[in-house]
Amino acid sequence: MTGLWIVVAAVALALAFGGYRRLTDGRARAVAPSSAPRLDARRLGRDLGPEATFVQFSSAVCAPCRATHRLLADVAGADPGVAHVDVDAETRLDLVEEFGITRTPTVLLLDAEGVVRHRIVGAARKADVLTALEGVSGRAAA
Repeated sequence: MTGLWIVVAAVALALAFGGYRRLTDGRARAVAPSSAPRLDARRLGRDLGPEATFVQFSSAVCAPCRATHRLLADVAGADPGVAHVDVDAETRLDLVEEFGITRTPTVLLLDAEGVVRHRIVGAARKADVLTALEGVSGRAAA
C-alpha cells in the first residue's frame, strides 16, 4: 500500500511540474533596468539591429530551438529595424555564463543600445515576442 502512495505522489508532482512549465515556458519577462546587462556588436560578432535585436541561445540537439529560430527569423524579416542573432550555446560558454543561460532556447531581447530588456526561456510564443518587441521598439510589430 505504501508503494501505491509513492506512485500517486510522484504522478501528482510530475503533473504539477508539467503544469508550471506549460504556464511559464516561452513567456517574455522584462529585465529590471538596474540589473540589465549589456551586449555589444563586437562581443556578439554581428551587428545589432537599429531598434532591437533578438539574441537566441541554441544547441544543435534542441527541437524547440528550431521552432523558435523560425519564429524570430520571421519577425525580424518583417521589420528592417530588428535583427536576429543565433548563438551556439556550446561554443559561446563565456556568454552563457555571463547571462545565466541554463536551458535552450533562451532568447534575450536587446534594445538599440544593446541592453537586455526581455528574456524568454523555452519555446517562444509569437504573441509574447511581438508584445515584448513593441515595448522595446516603441511601435507595433508586424
